Amino acid sequence: MKKLWDLEELTNHWTLSFKELELKGSKPGKSLLGLFAQLKYYQNTGNFPYKSSDIPAAPLKYLCDQLDADLSDIDNYDWIGRSGRRHRETLLKFLGIRKVTSTDKQKASEWLVCEHLPNNSEQTDLGSRLAEWFHQNKVELPAVKELDRLIASSVSEFERRLFNEISVSLSTSAKEKLDALISENTSGLNYSELKSEPGRMSLDSIINESKKLRFLNSLNLDKQVLSAVPQKIVSRYRQRVASENAWEVRRHPESSKYAMLAMLCFSRQREAIDGLIDLFCQIVHRLNARAEKKVVKSMLKDFQKVYGKNTILFRIAEASLEKPSATVQEVIYPIAGESTLTNLVKEFKSSGSGYKNQVHTLIRSSYGGHYRRMLPKLLELLKFKSNNTLHRPVLEALEWIADHRESKQQYIILNDRVPIDGVIKPKWREVVIEKQGKTRRINRINYEICVLQMLREKLRCKEIWVEGADKYRDPDEDLPTDFEEKRNSYYQILGHTQDAAEFVSQLKSDMGAALSHLNNTIPKNKHVRLKPQGKNRISVSPYEPLPDPENILSIKSSIQEKWPMTSLLDVLKESDLRIDFTSRFSSVASRERLSRDEIQRRLLLVLYALGTNAGIKRLADGPHGFGYRELLHVRNQFVHKDSLRAAIRDVVNATLRARNPDIWGEGTTACASDSKKIGAWDANLLTEWHIRYQGRGVMIYWHVEKNSTCIYSQLKRCSSSEVASMIEGVLRHCTDMEVNKQFVDSHGQSEVGFAFCHLLGFDLLPRLKALASQKLSLTGEETPNQYDNLQPILKKQPINWNLISQQYDEMIKYTTALKQGNADPESILRRFTRNNVQHPTYKALAELGRVIKTIFLCRYIGSEELRREIHEGLNVVENWNSANSFIFYGKSGEIATNSTKDQEISILSLHLLQSCLVYVNTLMIEDVLSDNAIRSKLIPEDYRALSPLIYSHINPYGLFTLDMSDRIAFAA
Repeated sequence: MKKLWDLEELTNHWTLSFKELELKGSKPGKSLLGLFAQLKYYQNTGNFPYKSSDIPAAPLKYLCDQLDADLSDIDNYDWIGRSGRRHRETLLKFLGIRKVTSTDKQKASEWLVCEHLPNNSEQTDLGSRLAEWFHQNKVELPAVKELDRLIASSVSEFERRLFNEISVSLSTSAKEKLDALISENTSGLNYSELKSEPGRMSLDSIINESKKLRFLNSLNLDKQVLSAVPQKIVSRYRQRVASENAWEVRRHPESSKYAMLAMLCFSRQREAIDGLIDLFCQIVHRLNARAEKKVVKSMLKDFQKVYGKNTILFRIAEASLEKPSATVQEVIYPIAGESTLTNLVKEFKSSGSGYKNQVHTLIRSSYGGHYRRMLPKLLELLKFKSNNTLHRPVLEALEWIADHRESKQQYIILNDRVPIDGVIKPKWREVVIEKQGKTRRINRINYEICVLQMLREKLRCKEIWVEGADKYRDPDEDLPTDFEEKRNSYYQILGHTQDAAEFVSQLKSDMGAALSHLNNTIPKNKHVRLKPQGKNRISVSPYEPLPDPENILSIKSSIQEKWPMTSLLDVLKESDLRIDFTSRFSSVASRERLSRDEIQRRLLLVLYALGTNAGIKRLADGPHGFGYRELLHVRNQFVHKDSLRAAIRDVVNATLRARNPDIWGEGTTACASDSKKIGAWDANLLTEWHIRYQGRGVMIYWHVEKNSTCIYSQLKRCSSSEVASMIEGVLRHCTDMEVNKQFVDSHGQSEVGFAFCHLLGFDLLPRLKALASQKLSLTGEETPNQYDNLQPILKKQPINWNLISQQYDEMIKYTTALKQGNADPESILRRFTRNNVQHPTYKALAELGRVIKTIFLCRYIGSEELRREIHEGLNVVENWNSANSFIFYGKSGEIATNSTKDQEISILSLHLLQSCLVYVNTLMIEDVLSDNAIRSKLIPEDYRALSPLIYSHINPYGLFTLDMSDRIAFAA
C-alpha cells in the first residue's frame, strides 16, 4: 500500500459510512481502531493487514479522528490472535465475502492465464491483480503461500499453452534445423553465431549476416502465430533463451525449447535484415567518401591556381590566329610558358568532369574488385518494395540486375529494357552511357554502382522499403491504422483543433504579434543591433556577468566534513535501501532460487561494476564473498534494458519527491538535452568515427532538468539525428516530470523539429550558434514597411499557408505516430530529409517549422532573459557530461564490448549510478541546510548556483566492501 495520502484521497478511501459504523455494536473501544483499520485496508487492497506497520500513519490518524480513538490502541491490537481472526470473519460476513473454494481458484487461474497474462506481459504485481479479482467476485483472498502457488501454477500453465501453440506451428524440417543449431557437432550455423550481432562494416560481415538470414528464412516460421504474441512476451522469452548456452537450451522440454528458439529466430530474422541493410548503406557511403577523400587529397597536392587565366587564354588565341601555321613551341610557349600551361591543365582537371571521373574510377575499382560480391546476396535475400510509382524505375533496375547476374557481359546496348530515368543521376550519365561510333552502350559496373547509390538514398528516406524488416519496414506501418476511426480522440490528445483554417489563423496571429513586438522593441534594445549589409546581420552583445555565489564553497566544505570520502558503492546501496529499485530486476528464468536479499547484494555489485566500467572481474572475490561466476549469473539473468530503465525511473521520481521547494524551487517543466561522445570498440554497427570530436565511439544523448536530474538517456550512432533523439527523450522518459520547454544546442534543432515540437505541445528552445545569419519569415499579409526596423533580417518569400492547410491532417497523423510510439522518431524523421524534398508533407512541415522558428527567433532576439535561461539549462547538461568521466572511469572510459546490447546496458548503469549520486547529494544538501545558521547566510545567487551534482566528497575507488548494515547518516 502507498505510504503518502493527501486529504482528498483519505476522504474518498478511508471515510467510514453510517452502515459501517454500525459494526461498533458492543465491541470494546480499544479494539475498534483495529477492526475498522482491517475493514478499510481490505476495501482498498483486497486483503487483510497482519501488523500495524502495514497501514500508513495518515490513514490511521484519519480513522482515529472519526472514531475518537487513541492512536496507541493499534499497537495493543491482537492482529493474529483470537480477536483479529474473529474480526476478520465478521468483516467478511459484513462485506458479503464468501470463503474461497477450489472452483474459485480454478476460475481465478483461468482468468490469469487467458485474460491477464497475454495482455500484461511484464508479469509484475500478479498478486495485487489476483487480489482485485477475488475482491470483485466477493471471494476471500487465499493465504499468501497459497496465492503464490496459484500464481506460479498459472504462469506455468500460460507458458505451457503458449509453448505448445508455437511448437505445433513448426514443421518437422524446422525442428530438425533447430536441433542441429544447438547440437554439439553442427556443420552449419551454430547457436553462438546466430545470437551474435553484425560485425564492423566489411564484405565478410555481409556474408556472415547473409548466412544467418538464409538459415532463418529456411525455417519458414508461421509469422501469423508469432506475430499474434505481444512483442514484450516475445522479448522476455527471447532474453531467457539468449542468456543460455547451447547445452542449457538442450535441457529444456521439447515444446519450450522449440517455442523459445522460434521466438528468438523470429526476432533475429528482422534484426538480420536490418543489419544487412545497414551494412549495405554504410559500404556504399564508404565507397563514395573514400574515393572523394583520395581524389581531393591527390588534387590538393598537385593543384596550383593560375591567376589571370582569361588574359593568358586571350593572348594565346590571338597569337594562334596571327600565325596559324607556326608550331606551338614558337607561338604559345613565349606567351604562357610550359609551367603555366601545366598548371592550367591541372586546374581544369580538378574541377567539373575531371573530378567526377576520377571519383567514379576509384569507386569502380573498389566495387568491381571486391564489394561486387555482396550484390547477388542482397538481391537473393531481400525483397525491395515501394508505395510510390515514382520510384518504380529503381526497383526495375534491381530486377534487371538480378535477372542478368549470371551474365559476364561488360557492356550492354542501351535500350528500353534497361531503366535509366529515375535511376542514373544526370551528373553520372556520361560515365555510365558511353558512345562507340553511333552506338550508345552502358558500362555495366558503372550502372550497378549508380543503382546502388540511388537505392541507398531511397532506403534512408524510406521511399523504398524491405519486406520483413523492422527499421526499414513499410512506412505505412509507422502510422496509426485506426486514424480515420479515432480522428477526434487523436486531435484531442494532441490538443489541436480539427479545423485547418482555425489552426492556420491562430498561427498567423501569433506570428504577426511576435514580429510586431520585436519590431516595436528592438530600437530600445541596447543589447541587439541589426546590420543593414553583410551575411551576418544580427549582432548580440555578450552577457553581463551575474554576481558570484558567496556560500557554495562553504556548503561543499560542510558536506565534505560530515561525509568525507563517501564510497560510491555506499551511495548506490543507500539509494536502494531507501528506494528499493533492485526490486525492479527480476530473473528471465522461469523461477528464482536465490533469496531477494542475496539477489540485492549481488545486483548492487554488478550495477556498480557496469556503471563505473570497472567490470565484474574487478569486483569478484572481494570481501563480499561473491565470485566471478556468481556475479556473472546475476548479470545475465537479471540485468536488462527494461529493468534498468524502471530502476532509473524510480530513482528520478524519488529525487523529485525528496526536494524541498524552499531550497530547490517549485517543480520545473524545463529540460535540456545534449550529446556526449564516449569511446567504444568498433567491430559493430553502432560505433562510428565522430567528425567533431574525432575518434571512434558512440553518442549518448542525455535529457537533464535544471536541478541536474537526468530523466532519460539514449545510446546512438555518432551520425544519428539529435532532433529525433530530443523528441524521443521528451516522449519516452516516463518519469513524474512534465516537459513543456526543451533546451538544445544548434544540432538539436531543425525546421521539421520545430514543427513536430509545436504539434506535440512543447516549446523547442535552441541556443543558436549561427544566430548572426538567421532571418525572419513573413506571413504574406504585411503592408509595405510594416516592419521597418526588421528590414535587414526579413526573408522575401512568405509562408505558404495553403500548403500547411492542405497537409494539416497528414501532419497530425505523423505526430500521432510519434506520440503513440508506433515507430521511433528517427524512423519518422528519416522520411523528412533533403533526400525526400518533394514529399508534400515534408514541404508542409518545413513551412510550419519556419513559422514556429520565426516566433521563437522574435522572442530569442528580443529577450536576454530567455537567452540566459537556455544557456543556463545547457550548462547543466555540460556539468552532467563532465561527471560521466568521474564515474565511468574503468578501461579509460571506453566501452570494451562489441555487443550493442551490452553497450546500452553499460550506459544505462552509468545513468543509474549517477542518478543515485544526485539523489544522495540532494539529501545531504538538505541535511546541511537544515542548520538555520548556514541557511540564513544564503543569498539568491547561492540558490541559483546550488547543484546536487557534486563529487569532491565521493570516492569511486578502493576496496569494494558491501556492508548492508552500515548506513549514511542523515539528520533530516
